[in-house]
Amino acid sequence: MARLIRSAQRTLRSSSLPFSLSNSNTNPIHGLTHHNLSIQSRNAISPSLFQARPYASSNAITKSPFDSNILRILRTEIEYQSEYAPPNQPVTKFNSFTVEDRAGEQIITMRGKYGENENVKIEATMFDGCVAISKPGNESSGQDFCLHLSLIVDISKGDAFNELEFVCSAWPNFLEVQKVYILSRDSLLARPYIGPDFRKLDGKIQKTLKEYLEARGVNDELAVFLHEYMTNKDRNELIRWLANVKNFVEK
Repeated sequence: MARLIRSAQRTLRSSSLPFSLSNSNTNPIHGLTHHNLSIQSRNAISPSLFQARPYASSNAITKSPFDSNILRILRTEIEYQSEYAPPNQPVTKFNSFTVEDRAGEQIITMRGKYGENENVKIEATMFDGCVAISKPGNESSGQDFCLHLSLIVDISKGDAFNELEFVCSAWPNFLEVQKVYILSRDSLLARPYIGPDFRKLDGKIQKTLKEYLEARGVNDELAVFLHEYMTNKDRNELIRWLANVKNFVEK
């Protein structure tokens, strides 16, 4: 009886061993060789697991709904501004002056000559103010606005001389002188006297100095040109600004 029990125990231990540890190369349960099992195991794995997949920290950035909405609005506005009122190509010359304009700058520079030895330089701002004016006709029609821009006119006669500088206001159809300075190149004074308020000068002096400017091309015609030029520049700069904001949000 004892021998029968020990024989049964040996049989059970032998049959419970994993097939990989069996002395035979054949699985006693499925009748598969180790070679066939390895092939089937590989075939059971999906090929997609071995395909290249992007790394979790990929550079691809998914925009949030908020950013996507901003980009949509900016693109729509750029398209509208470009098609509804497209800006013209900026001119580079006006009468005897050359026009220097850098994209993104609020100031343009105009240069010209008068006679043989005078250089005239004008620096004009974009629109920097406005005043309310009444619309013609019925008083109930409300108010309109008149835009203003500033300009500085420097007249020089070479490095050995001082400069005469005019500070002016350009309205849509006329030019107004505000101040007149003498700029000394070698002055050591901390606070030099720069002259009286132009508008308080004697009328004859005012008229004479205005005529002095007009002879050098600084006149009402220049004021009209500057307003037309700055209106166009304002549209150009707006479209450029919108594009810069869009590019920043897209990054």
